[in-house]
Amino acid sequence: MKKIYTILLSIVAGLLFFQTAVAQCKMKNTAFNGGENIYYNLYYRYGLINAKGGVGALITTNTNYSGQDAYKISLMLNTTGMVGNIYNVQDTLLSFVNKNLQPLLFTKDAFEGSDYSKERQLYTYNGSSISVRAMRKFNGNLKFDEVVTTNKCTYDYLSLIAYARNLDFTGMRPGENMYVQFLSGRNFVNMYIRYKGTSRVKADNGKTYDAIQLAMIILDDAFEDKEEAIHVSLSNDSNKVPIIIDTKLKIGSIRAVMKSCNGLRN
Repeated sequence: MKKIYTILLSIVAGLLFFQTAVAQCKMKNTAFNGGENIYYNLYYRYGLINAKGGVGALITTNTNYSGQDAYKISLMLNTTGMVGNIYNVQDTLLSFVNKNLQPLLFTKDAFEGSDYSKERQLYTYNGSSISVRAMRKFNGNLKFDEVVTTNKCTYDYLSLIAYARNLDFTGMRPGENMYVQFLSGRNFVNMYIRYKGTSRVKADNGKTYDAIQLAMIILDDAFEDKEEAIHVSLSNDSNKVPIIIDTKLKIGSIRAVMKSCNGLRN
């Protein structure tokens, strides 16, 4: 009888742990709101090439997703002119997150070089479990369409930025890491948000900002340079606006530098 009681107690404790883990995925958003619009100039960098050529936008709107209030976050990156001729990028990323910043749906439609990819991640929360239907097509061919599950908080590209904008970096030292789980295609991978201190950065609106420097270190073979997979400079204020976003491509990298913004929350 004592053995049965011990087993039952262990099961209950485990369930409480997993429920707590999922509950901890909820985050209070104080950095942005629907109606925020941030516009960027794009710079393509590869070897000795460092050319301006393209525009981007990070747009957040209030929406309704399956009957619940949510944010729709969209990121558009479009190269033009000479840069577009060197390496064409026409990417549209969408992320629907609830008001607790938990991801609900992520989509990515990407023309990069001569390739076209289409990606979908549909999140379902059920007690202590998170299920994600992950799908990818590449140049019209289905690569995978399956359901993966986890009990850890998990983020996509855009919900990750929303999450990072609401982290408290007070008291952190350069080099310290915060662990998160990232969904790369159909694979859950470990990722660290590395705090790299603050520095002054100049935006394309002519203003200079005190900025929090973050490196997204994704421990996945898809990113050859783990340190610089994604790098974000956030304004060191209550809005934590992404002033600069550096993203690795298959060939070279794209730097998005803010040129204007409106509709800030604070």
